[in-house]
Formats: sequence, C-alpha cells, structure tokens
Amino acid sequence: MLDNVRVVMVETTHPGNIGAAARAMKTMGLSDLRLVAPKSYPSVEATARASGAGDVLAAAGVCASLDEALDGATLVIGTSARQRRIPWPCVTPRQLAAQLQREPADTRIAVMFGREDRGLTNDELRRCNLHVTVPSNPEYGVLNVASAVQLIAYELRLALVGEDPDLPDARSRRELMPLPEMFWDEPAAGNEAVQQFLEHLERVMAESGFLDQSNPGQVMTRMRRLFLRARPDKMEISILRGTLVALEKAMRASTSR
Repeated sequence: MLDNVRVVMVETTHPGNIGAAARAMKTMGLSDLRLVAPKSYPSVEATARASGAGDVLAAAGVCASLDEALDGATLVIGTSARQRRIPWPCVTPRQLAAQLQREPADTRIAVMFGREDRGLTNDELRRCNLHVTVPSNPEYGVLNVASAVQLIAYELRLALVGEDPDLPDARSRRELMPLPEMFWDEPAAGNEAVQQFLEHLERVMAESGFLDQSNPGQVMTRMRRLFLRARPDKMEISILRGTLVALEKAMRASTSR
C-alpha cells in the first residue's frame, strides 16, 4: 500500500523543507510527492536537502490547486496542530497507522501538510476524512513540516509493511484483532466527487431556503463532517447527486406555477 500513499505539501515557503521531506519519504519507501503552489520551486536548496532522494524530488508533481493534488484520492488525511471549533475525527500517527491496516489494498491515501507558519486552513481541513495530530510538549508544540513528514511516514511504514521487530506485523495484528470480512460492491468515491456533491448540496439547501447564506453558521461544516466520516462509495454519491437533481427540478417546477 505504500505505493498508494501520496504526500501533499501545501504552499511550502522554504524549499529546503521540500527537499528534506523528499528525503524523509524515500527513507520510508514513499515516492509520490505533490506540491501545491510552492513559493520557491525548483530550487538548488531543495535539491541539496534531498541528499540522495533526488528521484523523489524530480518526480514530484507541482499542482496549481488542492483539487489537482487530491485528484483520485479516496482517503484524505490532514495534519493539524490545533483543535477546531467543530470537532473532527482526530487520531495520532500511530492510531492512523493502525486504522490504515484495515483499509482495502486499493485505497488511495493522501496525507496533507500545511504551511510552515500556519498549517492548513479551516477550508483545507474540511476536505479531510481524518485529522492527524502529533502529541507534543504542550509548552512547545512546534514541529518542522519535514519532521512531521518523517514521523508520519515512519508510522505508515510500520503499519503497512510491518518491519518493527518489537511489534507484530500488519497481518499478525489483524489476526489479533479480527474484523468481519467486507466485500464491497462499489469502489470508494474519490475526494473530488465528494466535494462536488457537497457543493451541490449547499446550492440546493440554499435554494430551498433551509440554508441562510447570509448567516450559514456551521451547517455546512457539520454536513461535510458527516459525509467525509461516512466515506460514501461511487454509487452512493451518484444516488445522492441524482436525488439533488430531482429536488432541484421539483423546486423549480413549483416556483414556475
């Protein structure tokens, strides 16, 4: 599953952090790096800090938008150092790794890392199924972004490859914690399909009069949390979109009478 894990770095300011992240990734067997609007890249400093991981750096995709970087992902994880006004499913790196052991082998995972000075925005974190927080010293919880990539990549490797001699490997852990075997009839919906549905839902809620766009409160944040937690499959998203289209037609027919 390591081949299905991508690291997404959003608006990285210091090119050295990009190089250090590439090095951290290669050390743990990860190779898919996406850079969203980096301030300075390509860069000699990034290449120097990569130190042997130039292939990861050379293959990195530079994306103009977060949509482009997340295209095709079916499980999106955002790193966050602070609690949000609206609680979101939040795990430690080790809890995240344990959860990923139970994912289907074809799950396409994107782990997002934010800006050095302020991390990911609220809107970016609302794109995520899960938030991951590194437990740290409460008096100084500052973690360099490349260090965060290294730490999380390490936990993912232990969970997905199982190379820690002090812990049972991934297969043994599943035997110790048996789960009912699931046979899903449809693949999980991609992040972009879920986002398009949520945007459509917001439009219909506003058109119906339920959502007051001048004072929306946290309604859409809670709706996003609901559907991202549920992780609908492609057919479910298709049914939901079809339902919204039918509601739109009914509302417009009603107003035209």
